[in-house]
Amino acid sequence: MALLCYNKGCGQEFDVQQNQDGSCLFHPGVPIFHDALKGWSCCRKRTTDFSEFLSIQGCTRGRHSNEKPQRPEASERAGAKPAEIIYQGPQPAQAAQRDRPSPDEPRTELPLKVAPSLAQALEELHLSRKAEREKQDAPAILPGTRCKNPGCKTVYQGPETEGDSCRHHPGAPVFHEGFKSWSCCSIRTTDFSSFLEQRGCSSGSHCWSSRKDQRKVSCRHDWHQTSSSVVVSVYARTADPAQSRVEANSTLLSCQVRFEEDKVFQRTFHLWGLVDVSRSAVNLLPSKVEIVLRKAQPGSWGRLEDPDRPAEPEPQEQLEEPVQACWDIADDDISDSDEE
Repeated sequence: MALLCYNKGCGQEFDVQQNQDGSCLFHPGVPIFHDALKGWSCCRKRTTDFSEFLSIQGCTRGRHSNEKPQRPEASERAGAKPAEIIYQGPQPAQAAQRDRPSPDEPRTELPLKVAPSLAQALEELHLSRKAEREKQDAPAILPGTRCKNPGCKTVYQGPETEGDSCRHHPGAPVFHEGFKSWSCCSIRTTDFSSFLEQRGCSSGSHCWSSRKDQRKVSCRHDWHQTSSSVVVSVYARTADPAQSRVEANSTLLSCQVRFEEDKVFQRTFHLWGLVDVSRSAVNLLPSKVEIVLRKAQPGSWGRLEDPDRPAEPEPQEQLEEPVQACWDIADDDISDSDEE
């Protein structure tokens, strides 16, 4: 008596006495319908026509079977309420703002990592500019000339003075909410005289003349983020590591980048989220400065800067009256009305 084979893809009649291991060609998998394509999970062949799908030849040989495939049993809890999954989203922005540390917290200078290609570019630039300066007559330094570096009180007495170490502030003066400080120091004071008397925090060479060629400029910058970091890119070519400084605390980023020898970019960012300063760093490349800020909390940032604080205006490029490279500040340079 002939029986009907119920193996998927076969559908032939067979004789039980002649049923052998290789008599049936069938599909052991399940049908798959995805994006208008039809096929079997055990085969790679796909088609958009349903008739061709039914005609796909089996891919596995075995014995015929007259047992109908069992339908999956209906769940005994078909009417039961599905398990409730509770997802806890990111902390609301309002709550995060309440928990933000103060931007006036002490800042930490981020370590600078200089790429070898930048070091080579700076050496070539230095040699080129040095050759240009040697062609020009250097002005004579008069005895009694005071060092222009801020924080240094040394007066030029003669060539022997050049051998003295210059203790000065390499940063810029900062006047904010009644406090006076240097961007390179964490010491702040409300008294202007005390501010002027603050001892320098770095050692270097004396500066006997004001460099009129340095100027503040705006600089293109953007940012992107990964799951763990926020990367701020400042497109300043051939940045000088010795005269560039990047500081940050958990909510604020301050940049002072000197590049192309005579340009200075200064910018303060009030950050949207919190950063881990101890795990942040700065990469100096030939074409840009890359500031990698480690996120203190997981999650995506909606923007780079805190929307509740007005963005700092971009500096206007100063061509006719460039900024002096050495901050020479005397008591009569800034009046009481100009301190804030």
